[in-house]
Amino acid sequence: MKMREMLLIAAMMLLAVAPAVTAQNPPAASGQSQATTKKAPAKTQAAAAPQSAEQQNIQEYIELLRTDVRKSKSQVMGAVMALDADQATKFWPIYKEYSTELDKINDLRVANIQEYAREYGRLTDDQADALIKKAMEYHKQRTDLLANYYERMRQSLGGVTAARFVQVENQLLLLIDLEINAQLPVAQ
Repeated sequence: MKMREMLLIAAMMLLAVAPAVTAQNPPAASGQSQATTKKAPAKTQAAAAPQSAEQQNIQEYIELLRTDVRKSKSQVMGAVMALDADQATKFWPIYKEYSTELDKINDLRVANIQEYAREYGRLTDDQADALIKKAMEYHKQRTDLLANYYERMRQSLGGVTAARFVQVENQLLLLIDLEINAQLPVAQ
């Protein structure tokens, strides 16, 4: 029960900061009702013709989000992993390397979401196909990364601790995915 409560708290923390990834709201498709476009009020027109200052603000907002999510994830991971001093000495350097590599892969996702936002409402079949293939490649790379770090954790800390790492990390990633995907409108 204690682990479940910790994951619930983690979910709430991550869901509180995750919407910032979608800071650049896509323009509303023509013909949508006011209720449908409620999520993107005044920002909608600005997103259609982005300015360099706005793009810089978005990039800074995304970087702030990453910092907050990284901190929250690390706090949750530390609490749930319940490592002794010897395990922590082995775990945290590996986890830091994993997080650094994950950030690089997440850059692909951010770029893909930004491209989707720029093209939303005027996507061609080829653009939609390319965006979905990039999204699938992102998920494949992220899964491969987690599998590689599972092996490193298993070799350094044993199977049970490595399994716990994968379980907790996967749950946190799924929560982040859910929040991001809930904010993205379906292709028009």
